[in-house]
Amino acid sequence: MTEATELLATRRSIPIPMLAAPAPSGEELDRILTIAARVPDHGKLAPWRFILYRGEAARAIGERLASIVAGREGERMTENRHKVEAERFSRSPLVVGVVSTASEHVKIPVWEQQLSGAAAAMNLVHAAHAHGYAANWVTEWVAYDEEAKAVLGISEEEKVIGFVHIGTPTEPPSERPRPELSAIVSEAKGPGSE
Repeated sequence: MTEATELLATRRSIPIPMLAAPAPSGEELDRILTIAARVPDHGKLAPWRFILYRGEAARAIGERLASIVAGREGERMTENRHKVEAERFSRSPLVVGVVSTASEHVKIPVWEQQLSGAAAAMNLVHAAHAHGYAANWVTEWVAYDEEAKAVLGISEEEKVIGFVHIGTPTEPPSERPRPELSAIVSEAKGPGSE
């Protein structure tokens, strides 16, 4: 097995609370993001972008998100819920927002553009793993809430592909059940075949 196939075969999502500092930064992060951007992209549109959430900005965004929830829930909002929202983007040392900027195009369907963005997110996860980090790709409510998206620097026209939390794993990855190939693979039959 080559080193590349070993990396692909061993990648696992690590729970966000188990992602600690350090996270990639500087030239190493640039390399990871460059790898993430090497995806199929019909028409060379680059119909996605990355937003880095870290440090004080991530903490300030979390507090603003907690305020949004408090405004909606009022007295029903618990102290624990406030903490969860306030720490949403600082639970790991780096969160990379992968945002679809897909739009109508004369030749390239929006769906193909969105799939290119999803491929960028998966490449990001693999690139982080290849550099010795771990990642966890989530969306959560903020991906679908226009007020939250505005706080996160995402326009109404854009869609969140995911928020990829990245850091140094503090525990080894655990395996989970994977689908049997017989359940997910079929052989195409020609027209009229039984």
